[in-house]
Amino acid sequence: MKVGIVGGALQGMEAVFLSDKAGFETLVIDRREHAPALSLSDSQEVFDITEDTGRAEKVLRDCDAVMPACEEMEALVLLDEIMKDSEVPLLFDLESYRISSSKEKSNEVMAGLGVPLPKPWPECGFPAIVKPSSQSGSVGVSAVNNKEEMDAALGTVRSLNDVPVIQEFVSGTSVSIEVIGNGKTARPFYTTEVVLDSNYDCKMVLCEPGILPEEDDRLFSEIGRRVAEGMGLNALMDVEAIYTKNGLRVLEIDARIPSQTPAAIWAATDVNILEELVSMSMGRDTGKKNKNGCSAYEHYVVENGNMMTCGEKIFGKITEPRFEERFFGSYEAITDYAPGKDVWRATVITQGRDPGDVLEKRKKFIRNVMDECGLDEYIDRSPKMI
Repeated sequence: MKVGIVGGALQGMEAVFLSDKAGFETLVIDRREHAPALSLSDSQEVFDITEDTGRAEKVLRDCDAVMPACEEMEALVLLDEIMKDSEVPLLFDLESYRISSSKEKSNEVMAGLGVPLPKPWPECGFPAIVKPSSQSGSVGVSAVNNKEEMDAALGTVRSLNDVPVIQEFVSGTSVSIEVIGNGKTARPFYTTEVVLDSNYDCKMVLCEPGILPEEDDRLFSEIGRRVAEGMGLNALMDVEAIYTKNGLRVLEIDARIPSQTPAAIWAATDVNILEELVSMSMGRDTGKKNKNGCSAYEHYVVENGNMMTCGEKIFGKITEPRFEERFFGSYEAITDYAPGKDVWRATVITQGRDPGDVLEKRKKFIRNVMDECGLDEYIDRSPKMI
């Protein structure tokens, strides 16, 4: 099984990692010769698919499945077009992505399905969150407490040539769930907890039983299924929400491969989301069952003699990463570490039988790095609360 992955950044690294764990061969295409997923893959092609469509069609039709791992609409539309009449499955649903890539459109869809959302502006009052409708992740997102901060946040959105979505600021546990659909029915997978750094970027994902109370976990799964089936999803998406004191509030959906949560799920459950998606596209069932373990998936950067947790954007600056098992005692890592290197990065997976076991192994990994690299300080920053 050969998977063609278009895009070599964070999503591309996730797709290569999951493919590797499923025993698939990987081909990564990216227009940048130093895109980090290239060094992780079995084979590489460096070119812009939108500028050489003939080459793209030839290379991708030689694969057994194609996974877009990028968010440029021009490239995604092209992939949908060139793979349309091919027998090679495209593991992507362009129409669902069009909905999810607009927070305005996706909020309309979810509101129509009765999904619990944060209150809109101006009903919500302050504090509020101002988000650009069409950006990914935390790009352009601002938490505001007053009119002056609101005006500045709206200016940020305008600078991105986007339109603002303003909602109630909700606090609580940040959670995510993956859903795979076949165009008619959908299957939700496992709830993960998303832990943020001081820039509201994901620094860690936890996968373990009991992240949500049982009833709320069932509701979250049902929300994921309802939204996927309501859109006619024929691929993969994730649903992101905050679990507040008043229950779940869904923030957004993304109909594309996520860049962090699937690896945490694989480590804890042995269920590989990409393998499940490939099997679904071919009308098969992997038969994989949840092994009910626990995992932590987290990003680190070492620089200036310190070890720091970091969000995925800082980790994404990694150069020529490799997979490494038992990295400083961890379960698995993606890293560009070398002995004596002053600045290096790592995404580290810790696996355990329960949350306490994972925590002890994480502490041991940190101690190993600090001791063996002679570092001065361990820094772990969290968002400033409103």
